[in-house]
Amino acid sequence: MPKDLPRLEAQALLRTTEGIRLKAPEAEGWRDWGPFLSERQWGTVREDYSQGGAAWDYITHDQARSRAYRWGEDGIAGFSDRHQIWCLALGLWNGRDPILKERMFGLSNGEGNHGEDVKELWWYLDGTPTHSYMRLLYKYPQARFPYDELVAENGRRRGQDRPEYELVDTGVFNESRYFDVTVEYAKAAPHDILMRVTVVNRGPQAATLHVLPQLWARNTWSWDANNSRPQLLLTAAGAVQVTRSGAPPMRFTALQNAQILFCENDTNPRRLFGTDAGGFFKDGINDWLVSDDAGAINPEGVGTKCAAYTRLEIPSGGTETLRFRLASAEAGALDTSAFDEVVVARIAEADMFYAALQADLPDAEARNIQRQALAGMLWSKQYYHFDVRRWLQGDPAQPAPPPERKNGRNRDWPHLNNADIVSMPDKWEYPWYASWDLAFHCITFALIDPEFAKNQLLLLTREWYMHPNGQLPAYEWAFGDVNPPVHAFAAWRVYQMDRALTGEADRGFLERIFHKLMVNFTWWVNRKDRDGRNIFEGGFLGLDNIGIFDRSSPLPTGGYISQADGTAWMAMYCLNLMRIALELATEDPVYEDIATKFFEHFLYIADAMTNMGDVDGDTPIGLWDDCDQFYYDVLNLPDGQRLPLRVRSLVGLIPLCAVEVLDSEVFARFPGFASRTRWMLTHRPDLAALVSHWAKPGKDGRILLSLLRRHRMTALLSRMLDETEFLSSHGVRAVSKAHAGAPFAFEAEGMRFAVDYEPGESRTALFGGNSNWRGPVWMPINFLLVEALREFDLFYGTDVTIECPTGSGMRVSLAEAAEELSRRLVSLFRPDINDRRPVLGDYALFQTDQHFRDLIPFHEYFHGDTGAGLGASHQTGWTGLVALLLQSMSQSRRGRGG
Repeated sequence: MPKDLPRLEAQALLRTTEGIRLKAPEAEGWRDWGPFLSERQWGTVREDYSQGGAAWDYITHDQARSRAYRWGEDGIAGFSDRHQIWCLALGLWNGRDPILKERMFGLSNGEGNHGEDVKELWWYLDGTPTHSYMRLLYKYPQARFPYDELVAENGRRRGQDRPEYELVDTGVFNESRYFDVTVEYAKAAPHDILMRVTVVNRGPQAATLHVLPQLWARNTWSWDANNSRPQLLLTAAGAVQVTRSGAPPMRFTALQNAQILFCENDTNPRRLFGTDAGGFFKDGINDWLVSDDAGAINPEGVGTKCAAYTRLEIPSGGTETLRFRLASAEAGALDTSAFDEVVVARIAEADMFYAALQADLPDAEARNIQRQALAGMLWSKQYYHFDVRRWLQGDPAQPAPPPERKNGRNRDWPHLNNADIVSMPDKWEYPWYASWDLAFHCITFALIDPEFAKNQLLLLTREWYMHPNGQLPAYEWAFGDVNPPVHAFAAWRVYQMDRALTGEADRGFLERIFHKLMVNFTWWVNRKDRDGRNIFEGGFLGLDNIGIFDRSSPLPTGGYISQADGTAWMAMYCLNLMRIALELATEDPVYEDIATKFFEHFLYIADAMTNMGDVDGDTPIGLWDDCDQFYYDVLNLPDGQRLPLRVRSLVGLIPLCAVEVLDSEVFARFPGFASRTRWMLTHRPDLAALVSHWAKPGKDGRILLSLLRRHRMTALLSRMLDETEFLSSHGVRAVSKAHAGAPFAFEAEGMRFAVDYEPGESRTALFGGNSNWRGPVWMPINFLLVEALREFDLFYGTDVTIECPTGSGMRVSLAEAAEELSRRLVSLFRPDINDRRPVLGDYALFQTDQHFRDLIPFHEYFHGDTGAGLGASHQTGWTGLVALLLQSMSQSRRGRGG
């Protein structure tokens, strides 16, 4: 797979100041602090101690300001150490809101008409891999924040065919009556954190803003009496002494006049439970400011939570800048000028780093899109803490949880004990890792920080994540759910990119993860191949509502589904593991035998997809439909009937992704592998004929391994590249547009099940109703399809051309088709001929206002017709793959001399 970064660019990247930091031993502590706070800790499974597992109701947004969290912390533009002992984040109050703005507000799953949804506006604008510099922009209305209106209006829009009611719909940004609040972090040294807050009044009149950066200790003492309480203490000089047992003291200072307020990061039982308890609780600073309750903060200047309070009066168009520092107690003083010099230096280092990375990106727009996408990736790291055994049993210093919990969610995962920095899909809507999301994140991270990418991939295979039976954890709502097995694909891709960047092949990483993935592969074979026929299930496999049934639940018809995507994922898994084994075999011939094992298993899966063991007349029954020239799931009914579920969706395109091209020298380099494959060629030509041209090598003598011979490949591509079916102006849709006029319907037990084309938000409640795989464009599968096209081109070269788009009369190579699909995906974020970014939808404010139009959200998925962003609005995890597409496109152009 020749998809690596060119060596010249790689050397330039590593020669920058930030690049040098990345290669230092353990990055010399530069990775110890970062943007590791969640943006929503309330409403999560790990904080839920309810009887019935009602996570959204156990701690609500309204309760969050008054209740100490058990497993982590949240905040606006939050920063913490890697163990989240100390947390730093922004607090704001406009003088009108009913509460201090300390965390992002959004609707719970039950409140939104399309599930949970954040109702705030912020953007991740910049960042470096070591977090030596980070920048975020938050837009804070000057009018009273419409908490009640957002809940009530979305409640009235109960129909799932109705659009969501967003913050911009309330009118709070009319006449630009808002503050732009930019938060920057710059490290003067690895543990010397500078925080700069810049506020611009965009409104037509002078306005007041109360700014309260807050420093606090994560509460570890309420759950175990043996844990000591850290301390924040006001010094005579007006700074805050920061101490905890076993760690050097630190100091928190404001570089301008500020009133330091203190309380404790403890639950307020008076407010939540109606008790008569006394104390200075978590919501003390809120109550002092908003409710004018002087008794809510500690007059002695001591606590576990503090804020540096400043009231700003800002004229229309005016700007105010505040500076704060958290550093060692021994650190020398910084004045304003020295502080800003550090920030300017870190910005310059970030610019140098991205200039090296983006040397071949063709224009400023492409560079802006990529840099914001990567900033989102970097800001979405989070300290994730969850000990399932302790969670089920309860804490020594707290009442025992309801006994029903021991038979409830995640009871089969008591080994799972996480306390790590993990890349999140979205720190508000998905503030927990998901295994297949994380695999895609790592591929993008490998562009700028392959060490982090490798460690993330390894992390999920460690004993405190992976189940003893070999299953990878899916996500905290149900660790036992099944995500597509793309970990090996990501590991191989990251290994290649790391080698290209550093010039060194990290075989230690590859070998470590390979052994763990073999355990996972065995779990798949033993658990998801019901009849030992190499036809796999797996449930919803990350595609939520793509089928007519909830594939993770018992079917209303009885029986089970043989899944085209599940089986294709396993074929792809075989090829990925085979390729890794061959790489390892270059130094250890033992791995040739293992490569052979995965090669043979791949052939058996390919056979099973064509012939599941039954025949219809003389025709074998498989997952491929000769009439429609497409792959479908097959419903296996209790009476023995096997019915294809003729939904034209990504399920039928995923077999394209199971492809690997080997170079012509593979047999010479690996004689053991060559001997066994030749035996298969001689003795099982029926299997070999299904998947490759063994007797007819391709371009440069290469060998093709694929589920698809040329005819089936071109048949699938003909549908995929048809604008009346899958191909939209902005990528491949999840379901064919043909179903708009011809929904697929199935009746059973007096019920009707149907799938039609739904290009926007979901009209079903499957999996919470907050995502939709029945028509929109999803970046991760599109990325895999681009990769597959490039891989096929390595074999076929100019021998195969296809119409793109289908019916246009324009014939292109497979590589050119990959380039065109990449171009369409990138166009989601670029201004079009009307100077409108499709991702921003129909909001004139976002499209035309000079303070909005270049701020790019990287949504979870995109409208199948218009490209408007949908779902989670900060899901830069797998949508961040656009950064990699831009890089690949620039290299492709250079390869053609363009």
